[in-house]
Amino acid sequence: MHYWRLFSGYSKQYLKKLLAYRGDFFAQFFADLMSQIMSLVLILVIFRQIPRLNGWNEGEMLFLYGFFLLPYALFNVFFSNFFEVPRRYILQGELDRVLVRPAPSLFQVMLEQIELESALSLVSGFLVLLYGAKTAGLDWSWWHFPVLILTVTGGTLIYGGIFIALASLAFWFEGNIALMPTMYNISVYGRYPVTVYRGIVRFILTFILPFAFTGYFPAALLLGKKEGLTGGILTPLVGLVVFLIGVLIWNRGIRRYTGAGN
Repeated sequence: MHYWRLFSGYSKQYLKKLLAYRGDFFAQFFADLMSQIMSLVLILVIFRQIPRLNGWNEGEMLFLYGFFLLPYALFNVFFSNFFEVPRRYILQGELDRVLVRPAPSLFQVMLEQIELESALSLVSGFLVLLYGAKTAGLDWSWWHFPVLILTVTGGTLIYGGIFIALASLAFWFEGNIALMPTMYNISVYGRYPVTVYRGIVRFILTFILPFAFTGYFPAALLLGKKEGLTGGILTPLVGLVVFLIGVLIWNRGIRRYTGAGN
């Protein structure tokens, strides 16, 4: 209940901020929408040239892209503030005020900037997913819905865990972390079948930076493709493990933090 009150309070404050700066809200929404449209156009252009991409037809690729948008949107809603950890919280010392409050520092940093506008991508992602499912001829069953929820949650935790871990490295490197924008760009590789990449890239996206579990494996499982059966089933577990690793690294980093004055 205590954490829910904190979440509710932070959400209300951020909503007030959105209402005060409506231009920024619509600009961000329009930018996200254009990015999604360009990605959709790219998929459609590809399938005007070829009938299949490594065994995936147009409808299945649209389903995969729609699924990819769901955990990606939730990540942007809840974890985008971790991009600010190296500069704002460590170099500028804002972590000092966070640490004197009676709430976990990780939870506070996560909630201090909830990008509610990114939640609109959930709607577009779900619409693309439904259209892709229809085009691919997917026959929905009762098990699809709990699996969809579990795998989207797992994908969100994978994003969160990886970027929490990256942000935590700033405790060891004095805030100088240039990897996060690069990692953000790598994360979008999950919107394509991992089989289209070469061996080393496929290995990294599966076992080192498991972004294949944020789109490819769950979508393959939901579509009934044998290639994604094991990976899709393991997605919630992989998400939990990656997130716990990120939290562990954060907690170890917090113990190293000595304040901006030092």
